Parts: sequence; structure tokens; C-alpha cells
Amino acid sequence: MTDPFSGISLPADARARLADGKKNLFTSDLSVNEFLLVKQAGFRPVGLVLGSSVYHVGIQARRWGKNMELDKLSGAMYHARELAMTRMEAEADALGADGVVGVRLEIEFKEYGNDLAEFIAVGTAVTAEKPPEKGTWRNNKGLPFTSDLSGQDFWTLIQSGYAPLGLVMGTCVYHIAHQGMMTSLNNIGANVEITQFTEALYNARELAMGRMQTEAEALDAEGIVGVQLLSLPHRWGGHTTEFFAIGSAVRSLRPDHVIATPSLVLPLTDGGRW
Repeated sequence: MTDPFSGISLPADARARLADGKKNLFTSDLSVNEFLLVKQAGFRPVGLVLGSSVYHVGIQARRWGKNMELDKLSGAMYHARELAMTRMEAEADALGADGVVGVRLEIEFKEYGNDLAEFIAVGTAVTAEKPPEKGTWRNNKGLPFTSDLSGQDFWTLIQSGYAPLGLVMGTCVYHIAHQGMMTSLNNIGANVEITQFTEALYNARELAMGRMQTEAEALDAEGIVGVQLLSLPHRWGGHTTEFFAIGSAVRSLRPDHVIATPSLVLPLTDGGRW
């Protein structure tokens, strides 16, 4: 199989940190409860992994009164995240990890350039104590699985007979048309749907959702859990926004899915007193 990370070059400091991570010491951004639940699910944290991409987001002409996707900007937002994700996966692969849990994707626009943004992917790489009954914990592309599920949700997923395949996403940067002056005046004081806005938001979300589902289908996923639909205005003004869909694609580990029965836990303290 072709090495999926053959074209990825990690910084020297990252390689040195990962080499240290192959020893007994691990780093993790999991909370104490999440760490213990991930361990109980049969996985051992091996290190905090991250990927970064500082990206110049270009400009694109738009029509004042027309709903339209800004495909150049959509491509920039997608490619920058993909670069960060791939570098995070490469770090996990260097640690011999089976997957990455608790993944966070963040964007930070830089003050030294209005069109410069840093895209960051960070999570905790884990290795399995034993392989699944069939195949491997890695996905059909030979990559470590990735998931933004919490440690608690990850434990529940594994216990119930499912496994994460990958963090899947779809994005759409969309320009929402302005209303004409006469239309705006006619709407003053009236209860009326602004169909132009409704269609724009509906269409943009559908584009983002469809692209996320396409990524899941490429992983042969059974479904996507924990889906979030976000509207991110960034710095484009009130009539241009990014619609971002993200979730964890999952597959079945076994035909029977036994869900653990929740138990009631009562605290032993009352207002801080025993």
C-alpha cells in the first residue's frame, strides 16, 4: 500500500517531540474522566498530536443582489483544514497510533495579515490494547481513525459495538444577496418571510451537509454521529458566511449492539460538606 504520508514533511522540533513520545511518557488534552474512560475502552494514549497550516485566504467577486457560493473561498477553507488534519494524522502515524480522539479544529485570524488565518487540528493519539474482531482499527485508507467525540462518547460508542472511522466535514462559503431598497421598505413593520434569505441559508447548509456525507461514503461509513452545523462569519461581513458541517463517521464492529444501562449516581457531599 502506498504511504499516505510520503509527501508530508514534519518540522524538526515535531519529529524530536514525537521521538520522545515513543517512550513511556505520554501527553494528552483529555480530562481525567476522559482519559480513564478511553483506557477502559481498551485504548492507551501515546501523545498529543497536532497539525497547523497558516493559509492566505483569497478574495472573490460577488454580486450584490445575487445568492451565490464563493467557490474559491470554499476551496481555501477546505484545503487549509485538510492540510492541518493530514499533518495531525502524520504525527499520529509516527507514534504508531491506531487513531486520534477528542479532535478539535480551530481557526485563528492573524493580526499581521487580514487575509491570513491559522488552521489548527489537535487531538490525543491512542493505540488499541488489542485489534478488533475483524480487520484493523484504521480506516479503509490506511489512516488512523479520527474523531471529535468526547472520551465519554467514545467509550459508549466502543462499548456498543461501533468504531470511529474518521472526522468528516463539508464547507460552503456563501454570499447572501442584499434586498433591494423598495423590498426592504415594504417589509418594514410586516410579518413576512424573507424567501431570498431563506433560500440562501438553506442551500448553503445543504451544500456543506452533502460534502460531509460524500466524505463519509468514501470511508464506507455506516453513518455519522455528533454532527454539528456551524455558521462562521469570520471577516467577510454580514452577507458572506461559511457554513461548516462536521461529524464522526462510524462503522459497525459486530451485529449485536448492546448498550450499557445507565446507572444513577448520587454525590456524597451536600453543599461542599460531608
